[in-house]
Amino acid sequence: MSMDPPGSGSTVRRIMLGASLRRLREKVGLEREEAGFHIRASASKISRMELGRVGFKTRDVEDLLTLYGVVDDAERRALLEMVREANTPGWWHKYSDVLPSWFTTYVGLEEAASLIRTYEVQFVPGLLQTANYARAIYQLGNPDATPEEIEKRVQTRLQRQQRFARKDGPRLWAVIDEAALRRIIGGREVMIEQLQHLLHVATFPNITIQVMPFKFGSHAAEGGAFSILRFPESDLSDVVYVEQLWGALYLDKREEVDPYLTAMEQLCVESTTPGGTVELIDRLLRKM
Repeated sequence: MSMDPPGSGSTVRRIMLGASLRRLREKVGLEREEAGFHIRASASKISRMELGRVGFKTRDVEDLLTLYGVVDDAERRALLEMVREANTPGWWHKYSDVLPSWFTTYVGLEEAASLIRTYEVQFVPGLLQTANYARAIYQLGNPDATPEEIEKRVQTRLQRQQRFARKDGPRLWAVIDEAALRRIIGGREVMIEQLQHLLHVATFPNITIQVMPFKFGSHAAEGGAFSILRFPESDLSDVVYVEQLWGALYLDKREEVDPYLTAMEQLCVESTTPGGTVELIDRLLRKM
């Protein structure tokens, strides 16, 4: 299967465009109902647009800019160009038939992030999985899926990893519970390959891997796995992603994000150093 080069940030472009429209509306003191009436829409649609949760029509944005008093040609062109970028489908959309709708939002955010910090309990994080390990997980979780569907999901996971193999790629900081490294997924050979892969990617300058060891006992993230995404755009707040069985939570309010930032900092303090991670994985491999 051919792979498109990653790097599209359409999800973040929608969020940024929506935030810009919200600031412009608030600057002129208009309510969402008034803005919606102007483009023949409801206040709830204006709200969804400002949150970046829907696509944008060029005509709607042009009308809103006029309503908000934006007459400078350069400013209008920049915002209208953002409409085009926001509506450009990301590479992951061709996998939408096998990806849950709530997960495609995450992939879009992940694609635009400059730093991803993740804590995983059950499995090796998806961005660090081998094809065979990922295949075994998908087969366990989707017993009714066809081989073609499984392979398409595996290809999606591998394509998400491409950005992190580049020298100018984003930073990935993963804390993995020791249980995930000891749990045999896919059989002994698959697990050996996965552990060796972790040793390999741990040498990448933009990837840091730590392990929360059994010996530590209880720790700051007993509530379960989560990821924190940070973006290069200063206008965007961090986003916390918490995956559930049939959905996910996306948290971006300061009071929601801060506890996860604190928990992650504590995890990093309590977990192995990167050098200690290599020693721990080496010990596990010798016992395989």
